[in-house]
Amino acid sequence: MSKYGATKSSKYASKREARRAQELLLLQRCGDISEMEEQVKYILVPKQEGERPVTYTCDFRYRQDGKIVVEDAKGVKTQQYVIRRKLMLWIHGIRIREV
Repeated sequence: MSKYGATKSSKYASKREARRAQELLLLQRCGDISEMEEQVKYILVPKQEGERPVTYTCDFRYRQDGKIVVEDAKGVKTQQYVIRRKLMLWIHGIRIREV
């Protein structure tokens, strides 16, 4: 069990994330989405002297109807996640889809 009660499922952090991965793989096989990637990292604040960079790693990124979709399978929305979600929108102009 993880800190927030999620049970790991194969290579995924939670059963929710594993289910969503299977759904997206089916959608990709059907041609509804394309270019699906997992665990894509975005830099929110670059590395500075004496400090590590601040990053956000999404669960899934794919193309749907010509647009890039960044998705996160969320159970618990931590304060850290909410801040990073807002930074993704402000810095990269990307609104994270939560499932």
